Amino acid sequence: MEWSDVRVFLAIAREGTLGAAARKLGQTQPTMGRRLNVLEESVGQKLFQRTSEGFVLTDEGSSVLVHAERIEEEALAFQRQLAGQGQRLEGMLRITSSDWFGTHLLTPVFAEYARANPNVTIELLTDARFYSLSRREADMAFRIRPFDEPDVVSRKLMRIRYGLYMAKGADHPKAGDGTGSTLVTMDTAFSAMPDAGWLKRMLPNATVTFRSNNRDVQAQLCTHGAGLAVLPIPLASSLDSLALVDLGEEPPSRDTWVGYHRDLRGLKRLRVLLDMVVERLAN
Repeated sequence: MEWSDVRVFLAIAREGTLGAAARKLGQTQPTMGRRLNVLEESVGQKLFQRTSEGFVLTDEGSSVLVHAERIEEEALAFQRQLAGQGQRLEGMLRITSSDWFGTHLLTPVFAEYARANPNVTIELLTDARFYSLSRREADMAFRIRPFDEPDVVSRKLMRIRYGLYMAKGADHPKAGDGTGSTLVTMDTAFSAMPDAGWLKRMLPNATVTFRSNNRDVQAQLCTHGAGLAVLPIPLASSLDSLALVDLGEEPPSRDTWVGYHRDLRGLKRLRVLLDMVVERLAN
C-alpha cells in the first residue's frame, strides 16, 4: 500500500462519503471511487461497506485503520521535520482563527508581514472547527481555549474584553430584566459561550430575534437596529454606528491562545510571523 493509498483510505474513513473525502484531498469524486476500487483489489479485501448513507468500515477496514493512522503520523512527522528546518523567508503559511479575530486583529499584522516578506504566502482559514496542527491542516492556530495536544507549543496571547452594544440612536433596554428588548446572540450550538450566558442572565426577559455564530454578522445586525449584542470590543470599536450599553456589569472576557506544532519551531517564516503577532497583539 502506497502513502497515496493510505490518504485515500483515511479520508473516506473519516469523512464517510466519496464526495466529502474528495473535497478533503482536492480530488474529484469519480477519481476517489476509482482509487478506492484499485486499493481494495490490490489488498484483496473489501475495506468499506457501501450504504445509502455513505461508507462504513468493514471488519477488515477497521483492523487496518490504526496501522494506517500510524503510517500517516510518520509521514506527517517526516514532512514537519523537513518544513521545520526551512530558514528562508519564502513558502506557504496556513493560519486558522475565528472569523472576527482574523478580520479585525490578524489582517493588519499579516499585511505588514507581507510587505516585509513578499515571498511568503499566508492562507487564512476562518472556521468554527479546530484544524489539526499534527496533520498539518494548519501551521499556526489562534483559539479561545488552551491547546491540549501534547506536541503543540502554545502561549496565551491576549485577553479580549467584550461589551454590550446597540445601534446609535436606538432605545436603551426598556426594563432592567430586558422586557421589551430584542437580542442578537450566538447560535444554539454555541449557546454555552460565556457571553451568551451573561446576556441571558442580565436580560432574562428579552426576546432573541437573531442568532449567528459569526461575530461580524452579529455586529452588522446590531448596527441595523436588530437588537442588543455582546461583541468583542476590538470589533465593535471599528464600527462608528454602535454605542456601548452599561448594565453595571461587563460581559466576561476571553483569553486567546496561539499555538503551532513543535516540529515547526525552527521554521523561520513562522517564527518571524509569530514574533510580529506577539509584538503587536500580546497583552
